[in-house]
Formats: sequence, C-alpha cells, structure tokens
Amino acid sequence: MLKIGLTGGIASGKSVVASRLSERGAVLVDADALARDVVEPGTEGLDRIVAGFGRDVLDTAGRLDRPKLGAVVFGSPERLAVLNGIVHPLVRARAAAIVAAAADDAVVVQDIPLLVETGQGSDFHLVLVVDAPDGMRLQRMLEHRGMTEEAARSRMAAQATREERLAAADVVLDNSGSITDLLGHVDRLWEERLEPFARNLSAGRRAERPGGPELLPSQPAWPRDARRLMDRITKALAAGHHDAVLGLDHIGSTSVPGLPAKDVIDLQLAVPDLEAADALAPALAAAGFPAVPGSTADTPKPTHPRPEDWQKRFHANADPGRAVNLHVRAAGSAGWRFALCFRDWLRANPEALKLYSEHKAELAGRFTGSLDTRAYAEAKEPWFTDVAWPQMSAWADATGWVPPSYGS
Repeated sequence: MLKIGLTGGIASGKSVVASRLSERGAVLVDADALARDVVEPGTEGLDRIVAGFGRDVLDTAGRLDRPKLGAVVFGSPERLAVLNGIVHPLVRARAAAIVAAAADDAVVVQDIPLLVETGQGSDFHLVLVVDAPDGMRLQRMLEHRGMTEEAARSRMAAQATREERLAAADVVLDNSGSITDLLGHVDRLWEERLEPFARNLSAGRRAERPGGPELLPSQPAWPRDARRLMDRITKALAAGHHDAVLGLDHIGSTSVPGLPAKDVIDLQLAVPDLEAADALAPALAAAGFPAVPGSTADTPKPTHPRPEDWQKRFHANADPGRAVNLHVRAAGSAGWRFALCFRDWLRANPEALKLYSEHKAELAGRFTGSLDTRAYAEAKEPWFTDVAWPQMSAWADATGWVPPSYGS
C-alpha cells in the first residue's frame, strides 16, 4: 500500500485536504480523531493524564476538558512533552491497526498535525505539507476560530516552524489562495502522482520516465531530496536487514554542487555482497524502490576489465513525481569505488567539473527529441573510460583519496 503522511501548521487547511483525499478514495487515519478516542472516559490514556495533571483537567461529567488542559500545557514545553508522551504512543498504536486492515493496493493517508515534531516523516512513502504564510494562518485563527492573538501565537509557537515543515515535505500544497484552488491542487496530485504511485507500488514496477535528456542548472533542493530519501530507505531497511546495510550515499550528477544534471537523484546502497543485495529487494520494493530487470552491471574500466567486478543490483523509484536511481553495490567493488571517487573528483576539481559539464551539454543537445535517455547514457560511457578514468585515478593517487569506511 502507498503510505502518505499529511501535516501542516494550525489553520493551514490540512483538514480540507484530508477530506478531499478521503473523497478521492484514500483510507484516512485522522490523528486528531484518534487522539480524542484514546482519552475517552475509561481509557488508559485518560487515566494517565489525570495521574500526570490532576483531576482539575476533567469536566463535571468526568470527561477531559480540553481547554483546561490546553491552558496547562501550551507555553510549557516540559508539560507539553509529558502530554505528548502519553497520547502519541496510543495514537500510533491505533493508527497502526487501521493501516494493517487496509487493502494492499490502498492509498493510506495519515493526518498527523505533529508529524514533523515527532520525527515520523521517514515512516511514509511521501510527506504532504499543507502550507500557508504564518500571517495568513494567524488571521484565520482570529477570524474563524475566535482565538485571541496571544492564544493563536502560542499554538503556532508550540508547533514546528514553517521552514521545518517545508524541509520535511515531498509535496507542498499551497493554501494561500481560495479553497477551490486548494482542492484543485489535491485533485491534480491524486490523479498525476498518488494514484500512479500506488499502482506502480502494487505492481512492483518503476515509474515511467518519458522524454529525452533535459539538463537543469544545479538545484539547491537536490541534496535535501537525497537526504530525505536516504532517511526513508534507511528506516525501511533498519528492522530486518541491519547487517546487510553498510552505507548509503548520494552519488551522480545531482550530488555535485554546480553541475547541471537531469532531475534524477542517484543513490548508492553499499552491501556486503550481491547475495545481501538480492535479500534486500522485497523490502526496497515495499519502500517504493522496485528492482529493474536487466540492469545488473556497469561498464568495466581499463584497470578492472573483468565484468564480474562491476556487478550490481539496480532499483528505481515507483513515484512518478521524483525520479530516483538506486544502485546496490558490494562495498569495495570496482563499481562502488568508481561512483564515490568520480563524485569526489568532480567536487574537488573545477576544471573536471567544467569538462564534464561541457560533455553532458553536448550530448544532451545531440539527443534532444529522444523518447528516452538510454542513448544519451550510452554515449557518455566512452568519456568515462577514456577521459574521466585516467584523470580521476591520477587525482586519487595524488591526494590519497580513500572511500568511506562506514564507521568501521
């Protein structure tokens, strides 16, 4: 199933988005609703809140008086942390039960107001953030919720900053306009990304990447995207494959500042051997990175001419909204070493960066109008062998470059 984490600051419009996604067919897990359920009279949650904050937070009927509790915790990080420590684990357990009951091909949306604050982003295939400027959210709270400015600002201060939420987002839904605009954003997201992503995930196939090579100027977002993806992959593999995962690195053109590149994030997963790589395949597919058949070797280079030295396993993203290549290689293999050394050589040498940029631009121009990037990629191989390999090797020898040890 496709697991979506939905969040946004107070008065951002998150509830509107959640409702629309539910209308489109998503299984909705509402953390706010669950948070109310787990503190109903007679529950463990309410008993623990009374033990921690006293019976003054109850109304005359013995139910939780939320305004009273809010007055106690908001503005006090220590007391808020105690409350979160009671409620959040209970909500997560209820949410997990709903997710477990969903169909294998479902789109499951978990509406979590404090997703960023509680560090849950890596638990999902995608994180959606509903965004509006702070001033606009403040005005909405004053006009539509009847809150005082002091209370509204206190609520905002208790949540992550807008910048922190945006940094955690795979998708940002802009709600600075009308509700009609926001619903249109949600509908397009559902039709163009979420539904295709769910179908690809269920079928175990990569997303389509139509079109020839289009080079973009180096983007500041690429390292952030890569970090978020690596955190997600690491989390997905942590439970049952700890010994098989040695390291995960951002490689390729998007890992080199200043280098024009296709908008494709290349990652390299280091494993002890290819048997371990094969064992990881089902977990990677479930995380959104299915194996791509027929892509199991890199092109040998002169001082490592044996094809067996360049074997790998290749995975790609099922998400049509973010192209990702995941190269799974044995640590210490020729291909693993080449990918890391090539990246570091380009990062350290402006002349090498210029040389490669010019070569890429020439080839991209030659293959403009191609239906895919296969011919472009194949045309680069002689340059890697004849130009990059000797210069890169000489640089590595001169500088004493060594690949990462991954904490050993």
